[in-house]
Amino acid sequence: QVQLVESGGGSVQVGGSLSLSCQVSGTIFGWTLNWYRQAPGNQRELVASIDTNSGTQYAGAVKGRFTVSRDNVKGTGFLQMSSLKAEDTAVYYCNLARRDSRGYWGQGTQVTVGS
Repeated sequence: QVQLVESGGGSVQVGGSLSLSCQVSGTIFGWTLNWYRQAPGNQRELVASIDTNSGTQYAGAVKGRFTVSRDNVKGTGFLQMSSLKAEDTAVYYCNLARRDSRGYWGQGTQVTVGS
């Protein structure tokens, strides 16, 4: 069973930065690594994706502020977040996705952005 463990969440002031990590227990080669977030009362939304060739996509709300990356050798994904806004407050989840699989999820890490 593949396990994903997120870390790096916490509290930060508006305009600050945080870096999230996602450590995967198995290989991530061949998988797209996604970062989702879910704020209270909202649906889970896709924030950023990086495919196995390191092609990236971002939600419009975070483009230019967030950077997704991966280390295939170490089986780790990263989400660098800067210029954080109050509306970025959410639980952030790491996800591995592939067409022939239901995928895997981490347990989530809380990010709180306050003034």
